[in-house]
Amino acid sequence: MKTTEVPQDDAGMMRGKWKDPIYTLDEKGNYVTSYSLGWETKNAVMQHAWEEIHERVEAVRQKVIAGELSPLAYYLEKNIMDVGLLAKYVGKWKWTVKKHLKPKYFNRLSDEMLEKYAREFKLTKEELTDIERIKNEGNEGQT
Repeated sequence: MKTTEVPQDDAGMMRGKWKDPIYTLDEKGNYVTSYSLGWETKNAVMQHAWEEIHERVEAVRQKVIAGELSPLAYYLEKNIMDVGLLAKYVGKWKWTVKKHLKPKYFNRLSDEMLEKYAREFKLTKEELTDIERIKNEGNEGQT
């Protein structure tokens, strides 16, 4: 693609806040770095992906509110993390973190373990365990 042909469809979710670097050919035929605000196809795919993420977060949020999952499950999903990654961050086995996704086990966690989890999500222990906070997050909408 030539430098003069780089798409600049700023209809994406970032609205001019992010430009993707891409390699293009200048007028002499040399590869140079150009920047694109996006293009229609890419923007559509990204929008669809984020909609799916928001749907998954909302489904987990509802399960936390219903008492089927612990708040840990909500923050895990909201931060687009998986059990394996969180387990590595807090120094636990994956099966241990999976167990903590159940309210029965989460409610028995020590303050020290709650602090470890909270730290990974940049929360306080109180924020991590506050179901009302999670309920209210659904009312604020997604960012």
